[in-house]
Amino acid sequence: MHIDIYSDPVCPWCLIGKRRLEKALETRPVDGLTVKWRPFQLHPHMPAEGADRAEFTAAKFGSAERAAETYERVKVVGADEGLDFRFDKIKRSPNTVDAHRLLHYADKHDNQDAVSEGLFVDFFFDGHDVSDLDVLVDTATEAGLDADAVRAYLESDEDRELVQNADEEARALGIQGVPFFVINQKYALSGAQPPEMFVKALEDIEAEEVAGADA
Repeated sequence: MHIDIYSDPVCPWCLIGKRRLEKALETRPVDGLTVKWRPFQLHPHMPAEGADRAEFTAAKFGSAERAAETYERVKVVGADEGLDFRFDKIKRSPNTVDAHRLLHYADKHDNQDAVSEGLFVDFFFDGHDVSDLDVLVDTATEAGLDADAVRAYLESDEDRELVQNADEEARALGIQGVPFFVINQKYALSGAQPPEMFVKALEDIEAEEVAGADA
């Protein structure tokens, strides 16, 4: 079985969805499961240098008060999943193209999940700018990748167009928000679904595939 996860490292619901999927897989393990993180930029028009977090979120939600209320609700949901979101530490809303490039690079080295987790930790727990080259290199190194090789890759434009095209392809498929999970390239789950929904989907898909094999 294979799961494609369309996600953005600055999406809190993507981290919540990751935790819920992990819980589901603890309840309902899947032998031979493969997972691939695919790019989707929440803010595709974000300038390369990013934006002031307070100004950006106030504009996005209509006011600073509404932004604070929205993120407080996310904090409550996150706490139920063991996540301590520190939105107060985040000073910049970054462009995430290079973060997605790093995830693509990590996929080539079979280390995508560790890098994905590291990017979420960087942004939501530590308040780091995940467009910053040094932050990305540190994240990659902590995940076991070679620092010099990652730095050289990110300093180049390798795979930049590929990542941007993949984002556009996701939108062409009708994906309008993340997280978005595609199982075996044909079954879709949108949003940070509860673990039991993932379990049901996994069981239904496996049953359908077994029935198809026996037909």
